[in-house]
Amino acid sequence: MRRSMYSYPLAKGWVQKISTSWRNVMIAIPFFWLLVFFLAPFLIVLKISFAESLIASPPFSSLLEILDDGTLIMRLAYENYSYLWEDPLYVRTYLNSIRISTISTILCLLIGYPMAYAIVRSPSTTRFVLLMLIILPFWSSFLLRVYAWMGLLADQGTINNILIWLGLIDRPLRLMYSELAVHIGIVYSYLPFMILPLYANMEKLDDSLIEASADLGARPIMTFLTVTLPLTVPGMVAGSLLVFIPATGEFVIPDLLGGGNVLMIGRVLYNEFNANHDWPVASAVAIMLLLVLVIPMMIYQHSQSKQAGN
Repeated sequence: MRRSMYSYPLAKGWVQKISTSWRNVMIAIPFFWLLVFFLAPFLIVLKISFAESLIASPPFSSLLEILDDGTLIMRLAYENYSYLWEDPLYVRTYLNSIRISTISTILCLLIGYPMAYAIVRSPSTTRFVLLMLIILPFWSSFLLRVYAWMGLLADQGTINNILIWLGLIDRPLRLMYSELAVHIGIVYSYLPFMILPLYANMEKLDDSLIEASADLGARPIMTFLTVTLPLTVPGMVAGSLLVFIPATGEFVIPDLLGGGNVLMIGRVLYNEFNANHDWPVASAVAIMLLLVLVIPMMIYQHSQSKQAGN
């Protein structure tokens, strides 16, 4: 009897140690993933951005150099970053990318919010079908879906043929290789990334708050503006970030649907790496793009943390 009294705290301590060890392992896995697949590539690109372009393999110089007297020096080429500001092409491309991705994000929000709200308010059986329809495009190739839009938006494509058959137009509209086509492609491709966070946020809303607002005499539109809309702001922000960030660096959609008429930063990166073989400048472009996307997120997270602390 005395042995069991002393062994119970010992066994309990071992269980706590094992659970703590497993918790640390589970936390370490995503940190290791970020270290290997995000931080390490970022440091490599950052290193290349301070190198000089060479006609060699690899096509950039080393940052560290050993002189004849054995002195180790570091050569950093800051000209790669100053060149981005001196050439108006890069500034114009950054601004154009942010403008196109912002407009596309707003369109996704305007379209995705009513769709997510309708899915949440639908019966449970219908809700499952609607969610499957939202996720269904992910089961096909992204490239094939963009090519399908090329067939729809072409001068002799499906949309123009239908409009001509209905007598609404006399000659085909110029839909392909335009900014409109890029917006259509981005909105179509990234709309699920807006709907799913909104749906997850709306599903957790307390219906009693809406009922209380109605009992106090508020009209449905006032209830939506004062209760539902403020409570769904986290879902709106999450969905907007999931759309805005990849849309800003998008390459396939502007290249196929926009052609050479719509220049975004992803195409500039491709040209610098493959056409010009200027890896240092291309790396500087990538680093600046990362800063443009990450800094607003860090500011938002900081403001959210301050509000939560208050």
